Amino acid sequence: MTTPVRDLPLLLLGADSDPASERGVDCPGDLPPASDPGLVARAEAAKAALGDRVFVLGHHYQRDEVIRFADVTGDSFKLAQQAAARPDAPYIVFCGVHFMAESADILTAGHQQVVLPDLAAGCSMADMATFDQVEECWEALEDLGIADDVVPVTYMNSSADIKAFVGRRGGVVCTSSNAKRALDWAYERGSKVLFLPDQHLGRNTAVLEMGLSLDDCVVYNPHRPNGGLPEGTLQDARMILWKGHCSVHGRFSLDSVNDVRARVPGVNVLVHPECRHEVVRAADQVGSTEYIIRTIEAAPAGSAWAIGTELNLVKRLATQNPDKQIMFLDKAVCFCSTMNRIDLPHLVHSLESLAAGEVVNQIQVDADTAHYARLALDRMLALP
Repeated sequence: MTTPVRDLPLLLLGADSDPASERGVDCPGDLPPASDPGLVARAEAAKAALGDRVFVLGHHYQRDEVIRFADVTGDSFKLAQQAAARPDAPYIVFCGVHFMAESADILTAGHQQVVLPDLAAGCSMADMATFDQVEECWEALEDLGIADDVVPVTYMNSSADIKAFVGRRGGVVCTSSNAKRALDWAYERGSKVLFLPDQHLGRNTAVLEMGLSLDDCVVYNPHRPNGGLPEGTLQDARMILWKGHCSVHGRFSLDSVNDVRARVPGVNVLVHPECRHEVVRAADQVGSTEYIIRTIEAAPAGSAWAIGTELNLVKRLATQNPDKQIMFLDKAVCFCSTMNRIDLPHLVHSLESLAAGEVVNQIQVDADTAHYARLALDRMLALP
């Protein structure tokens, strides 16, 4: 008799799978292998039993043991689009994090049910901007008499509540690959932008792609009165950046770039635009997750690449491109601890439950929130 996944030890289920990374302690090295080899066979059997009734999505940052069961891999928005394009599948199992599953629920049909294998798989960046905090910020802009000049733009890596906030106020969602187009759209409608929740993507896009200066950008800290800004700052700013960041990409530093260039002559530094401004300036190339993958696949044999993004993806690229020298930009960087909560035990539990007729860990966005979030997403889809 097999042991139900829900009865496996908590450590195996990920309840305390990576305490070091959550404390900010360096944690280089490999993830442990699956503790129960029988889980692979159980996942295969459950997925086969479900057949076309289930569509499994795997984000690029997922573990290999999870990715092997994905019907499609991609970044967050691509996966949500893929789910919407499969209306015949009543079950969508999203191996990613909470905001991604919310987007899938918003974009899919009413009869489809979206499952997140572990409800603890969140996103630290998305959590840095709560609905109440953003409402308070907007009220401050109204009190200053400048809210009518501000167009809110939120990164895809935000909660459904924040996407809905933006949708209600005439704003738009963006991804890391179309942020400039979204900002161009916003500045056609207002003189200022409130960019949520990743300050680095907003700053890098505004300064490096749109020609704004660093002086045009201010950082609004929701934990301080008036955002922690001197009087008059918000009135003068063109780009109001939310004080948020990616816990993984924010770890890379200018020292990381200088160190790898000293160690590996001729290395190409390729980073994600969620990295700090000084890191992006010092890199050879910058782009979204999909851009990073395409760049490495097209790179000549023998070339050397230091990549500033999540470890699971970098390790996978190194395995898939053995003719190139691929390394992490930093000597010691953590896996995304929340993304890695989706492991094989959780996936097996989700698939076996669905095969037994039980929907577990369903992600549902209420109709009002979904409506306004969809408005912001549709505006993004309509960008040129």
